[in-house]
Amino acid sequence: MEIDGKTRLYGIIGHPVGHSMSPAMHNAAFAATGINGVYVAMDVADAGRAVTALRELGFVGVSVTVPHKEAVMAHVDEIDPVARRIGAVNTLLFYRRPEGHEVVVRGFNTDWQGSNLALAGKIRLAGSRVLVLGAGGAARAVGFGLVEAGAEVIISNRSEDRGIALARSLGCRFAAPGQLAEVRADVLVNTTPVGMAPHVDGLPIDPALLPGFRLVMDIVYAPLETRLLREAAAAGCQVIDGLAMLQYQAAVQFKIWTGRQPPVDVMRRALLERLGA
Repeated sequence: MEIDGKTRLYGIIGHPVGHSMSPAMHNAAFAATGINGVYVAMDVADAGRAVTALRELGFVGVSVTVPHKEAVMAHVDEIDPVARRIGAVNTLLFYRRPEGHEVVVRGFNTDWQGSNLALAGKIRLAGSRVLVLGAGGAARAVGFGLVEAGAEVIISNRSEDRGIALARSLGCRFAAPGQLAEVRADVLVNTTPVGMAPHVDGLPIDPALLPGFRLVMDIVYAPLETRLLREAAAAGCQVIDGLAMLQYQAAVQFKIWTGRQPPVDVMRRALLERLGA
């Protein structure tokens, strides 16, 4: 679609952000739905100055990635209650209230919805038991979503202090890495960077434990088939690759920004093409 004076502006802010696959995904979605919009990656070091500039430049929607998901919260006008509870924002909507002319910036978090949607395609979340590896921002969003869906969550992390703190905030159990042989769960979700390129031989859990899970999801998507997923498939588990959470959280963003149903299949194909898969 040709860019003109009526083209709506969208993008992603982070530092660094040149590796992001979001532009390929969202631009494909705009093209497929006939929306006159363009989505660009913007490497910014200061979240507050970025929000001010984006407001003035007339942006409609912006994704927020590391390291700005927490810092950006101090620079928006409104925060969705769920995002406030998670303590992180990954989506900004710029809009004007009917009674005024000032641009309002509202922050959302769609990471938890992306994770839930990816998992719900394979298993009923309510009543399931899920082991989440990691204690960073992704683990917090994934764990929050699972708890909201009625799942029993167990957090495990190499840094026990961080893992225990996250488990307490979510109201769930913590298991130290040395205790995982005793853990019984339906689902394993890896939110750590273990297995990410270029360190593709890494494993976040002893592969001998994998037959105990029905379903394994890895949020790492480079490589698309991580060693964890290969080992899990060989152990008889169903697997979900890292593109699933990425595409579904972006699909929720698309609906927030446009009010239209997202073309999820188109978005996934764009991601696969971007990866050369």
